[in-house]
Amino acid sequence: MKEKTTPFVVRFIRLARLLFQVVSGILQSIVYPYCSRSTQQRMMKNWAKGMLKSLNITTYYTGSFPDRNHQRALLIANHVSWLDICTVMAVCPTQFVAKSEIRSWPVIGFLCRRVGTLFIERAKRSDTVRINQEIGKVITTGERVCIFPEGGTSDGTQTLHFHASLLQSAVNTEAMLYPVAIRYLDAAGSLCSDAAYTNISLVASLRKILHQPRIEAVLNCNEPIYSTEKNRRELARLSEEAINFSLSQPAYHNESEKPSYLPNA
Repeated sequence: MKEKTTPFVVRFIRLARLLFQVVSGILQSIVYPYCSRSTQQRMMKNWAKGMLKSLNITTYYTGSFPDRNHQRALLIANHVSWLDICTVMAVCPTQFVAKSEIRSWPVIGFLCRRVGTLFIERAKRSDTVRINQEIGKVITTGERVCIFPEGGTSDGTQTLHFHASLLQSAVNTEAMLYPVAIRYLDAAGSLCSDAAYTNISLVASLRKILHQPRIEAVLNCNEPIYSTEKNRRELARLSEEAINFSLSQPAYHNESEKPSYLPNA
């Protein structure tokens, strides 16, 4: 049986809409730093939702994500795809920690710099101290930060080893950790391997995603983990266990059991 794929015309329209969203993001990023925080978060969420919509990706979530009233919130998520940033932003606008190489990337680097992404030089161990301090400063002001502690992407079936170094920021600030499990499903409800960004170029990844009739991004925010009286390795282990447990569970069994679609806050 031949696998279903998206017609060429539809793929072309999606790509055009995606490029429009990218250009829109560039224009918005010019004024973004001068807007109020609530406006920034609204811009971030709407842009991310637009990016996903252009690719016919629907985002569902379960659990309670931290809102603006939650102080010192640090999201920790598994890393499957370059889509992860958009899926998290569409549900819970937040700042991200990214490798320093991204800062010099065309377009993407510019967008990341304008929205306050925190960059780390992973080759320099000494930079870990600095980035932990930067994360701590951000979350103590009431903003949220999301990190991907695997240091790379997986296929979405289970996580890679969680590195504990960036969780020192949670220990230093006694932040609440919110483990977020991310996975992508295809039109048949099976794990969508085409969404995974592993050993492939960005262009090839985009091509595979465009061929999918539709994709569902499912996020599960686990119960928060208190960092008080815990060290960073304990936090890494507890987060990894929570996310792996979520990934081992069925996303949902039927239409009535689907999780909620995009919170309003």
